[in-house]
Amino acid sequence: MLENTSVVITGGASGIGLGVAKAFVDAGAKVAIGGRRAATVESAVASIGRPDRIFGHVVDVADRGQVAKFFRWAEQTIGEPQILVQAAGVNIRDRSIDKLSPEDWDQVLATNATGAFNCMVAVLPKMRAKRTGLIINISSVAGKRAISLGGVAYCASKFAMTALGTCVANEVGNDGVRITNVYPGEVNTPILDQRPTPVTDEHKQRILQPADVAAMIIAIARLPAQAHVPEIVIKPVTQTYF
Repeated sequence: MLENTSVVITGGASGIGLGVAKAFVDAGAKVAIGGRRAATVESAVASIGRPDRIFGHVVDVADRGQVAKFFRWAEQTIGEPQILVQAAGVNIRDRSIDKLSPEDWDQVLATNATGAFNCMVAVLPKMRAKRTGLIINISSVAGKRAISLGGVAYCASKFAMTALGTCVANEVGNDGVRITNVYPGEVNTPILDQRPTPVTDEHKQRILQPADVAAMIIAIARLPAQAHVPEIVIKPVTQTYF
C-alpha cells in the first residue's frame, strides 16, 4: 500500500532518517530527502542505489526560505507529500546548564523545535485540503523524560516537538491528517559523536540501529487511514525507562 507514495524525509541523509528512507524505497515509495550538507545528501542517495525512487536536496530546516524552496522542489520531483518524516535533529557537546552557551541553545532549539514547525506548516495546508496525510515526528525519550544524557537544550527542544505534534494532531484529526510522535531511546547514529563521553563500538552495537526505528515507522505508515498512533516509544531492551 506504500507503492508510489510520496514521502519527504528531513534529516534523511544520515542516521534514523537514512534508515527510514531506505525502508520506504524498499516498500516502493518515492522518497525525497533533505540534509544540510550537499556531499552527505549525494552520498545518501547513491548508497541506496535507486535513482528512480530517491532524490536529494540541501535544506536547513531552521531557515524558512530554504524550507519553502525544499518543499517546492519535493512537490515538483515526487508530487505532493503524502507522508512527512521529521528526522532532522542536532545536539551539542556541552550539555549541562553551567556549560551551555546561548548560541548552542539557539542552534538546538532552531533545528529541533522551530525546524519541525517550519516543515509541518509547509505540508499541512494541502494535506488538510485533501483530507489525508501522515506526519511522523522523530522526537526522543528525552522528549518524554528530561534526562541528563540528552542535556538541557536537547530535552527542551524535544519536549517542544512533543507538544507541537500533540497539539497539532488534535487540531487536524478531523481533517483526516494523522501526526505521530516517535520517541526513540539510544540509537546508533552520528549524533552519538556529540556525546561528552565517547561511545564505544560495543555500546553502539548493543543499542537500537536505524533500521529498527525504520521498521516501526513503516508499520505505522501502513495502517489504514482511520487508525492513528499518537505516540510510541522504542528503546534498546537494555536501556532503562523511568
